[in-house]
Amino acid sequence: MGRIFETRKATMMARWNKMAKLFTRISKDIAIAVKAGGPNPDSNSTLRRVLQNARAANMPKDKVDAAIKRASGQSAADYEIVLYEGYAPHGIALLVETATDNVVRTVANVRMHFNKHSGNLGTSGSVAFMFQRMGVFRLNPEGLDLDALELELIDHGLQEMGEGVGEKGEQQLIIRSAFADFGQLQAAIEAKGLVPVSADSEYVAQNPIELPEDKATEVLELVDALEQDDDVQRVFHNLA
Repeated sequence: MGRIFETRKATMMARWNKMAKLFTRISKDIAIAVKAGGPNPDSNSTLRRVLQNARAANMPKDKVDAAIKRASGQSAADYEIVLYEGYAPHGIALLVETATDNVVRTVANVRMHFNKHSGNLGTSGSVAFMFQRMGVFRLNPEGLDLDALELELIDHGLQEMGEGVGEKGEQQLIIRSAFADFGQLQAAIEAKGLVPVSADSEYVAQNPIELPEDKATEVLELVDALEQDDDVQRVFHNLA
């Protein structure tokens, strides 16, 4: 087991402390999960995972219940997941994951953010090859036998396991699998009675790039602008 270096994690996660935006993102995740698999988390593993993330974010139960109820209604918004690719300043690759009910609006807004911050919106496939889509679980390591856990989870798709730091500086255990093994690994973690701090699919940069602080700040300004857009769920980059 080693240390997993998460690119500018503390800097990026601090922005998610803006609760209104975070709750909006989770509400969309709930809507997408309910549309795909129904409103019962016992039979919908994706919804069960999203609800775990909602609890970890301290999203009020009434907001969670309201999101499930809205998603179950006939008039619920039908969100489409669209991935945009491009470059931030200084050649840093970006993947922008959106959940939208209006693709025309979303692509216009994403392009505007890129242009305003000296980036370039690219075509499909222009940077995606620099990332690997993985299942990523974050757990509280306290009280865990890490060596035994690692050996057990290897049989369920574990590819990487290491130490990390959460948005408040707390120690975390980060577990990664190939995206195809996400459900299998989630089931194995749940079978052990472990409740992840968060669980999601992420695009992990294969070769992170280091920049001086002033140039890195320019990149993160674009990342921040994109993350604050209502249609954007998450932004991934290869800045080390």
